[in-house]
Amino acid sequence: MAEADGNGGLNRWSLEGMTALVTGGTKGLGHAVVEELVELGVTVHTCSRNEAELNKCIHEWEIKGFKVSGSVCDASSRAEREKLMSNVSSLFNGKLNILINNVGTNVGKPTEEYKEEDFSFLMATNFESAYHLSQLAHPLLKASKAGSIVFMSSVCGVVSVTGGSIYGATKGAMNQLAKNLACEWAKDNIRTNSVAPWIIRTPLTEPVLSDEKFYKEVISRTPMGRTGESKEVSSLVAFLCMPAASYITGQTICVDGGFTINGFSFPGT
Repeated sequence: MAEADGNGGLNRWSLEGMTALVTGGTKGLGHAVVEELVELGVTVHTCSRNEAELNKCIHEWEIKGFKVSGSVCDASSRAEREKLMSNVSSLFNGKLNILINNVGTNVGKPTEEYKEEDFSFLMATNFESAYHLSQLAHPLLKASKAGSIVFMSSVCGVVSVTGGSIYGATKGAMNQLAKNLACEWAKDNIRTNSVAPWIIRTPLTEPVLSDEKFYKEVISRTPMGRTGESKEVSSLVAFLCMPAASYITGQTICVDGGFTINGFSFPGT
């Protein structure tokens, strides 16, 4: 990895002039990451399965003056992932500074009720897509001489959270992949890290958070006594891509209000 700036200059905290691919950037945390990176000077390409949703976001970003382009892509499809990376390579002249593997979904069931198609779908969407896109992006990241991969993981890949054993397994695999790639690709000036959020308030989580019983349980297990905001995740993602984070690689960092470190309390304590 390129040496950190020894002059303490502001460029250590800047992403100005960099390029990024953010998968699934039209909603939720992906949308927040796209806007965070653009506001810090990154030229971003994103993707979505939904063409109408993608076009709507691109139009809104154009009005804001943001440098964002997009492709229609189902990240669970190998052929579409290859086409996406080919587009990115052409767009950014064979170089890429940042890859944010954000695409993910869940099918919540008890383990004994999962079907073969559930397993295949979740593994392909959550883990295989991130693995393959990282492979495809490797020469582009290496060519930039300062590459960074961030996997959008989950606390479900760190601790047991009821709601989907396959989902948790995909996120745990993602965390381990970050460690392996950090070691394999350090020689190529590529850093890899995972960000693992707990419940973050987005349009996607509003339906479950509207369940008062569920919401109270979330709050009771979270030392900070609240859910997270998307900007609290996107800011960490952006930091991990900065020169200021040049010695951080192979890490899984939880953004969870203390959820994963919250122990057991005896009565009266």
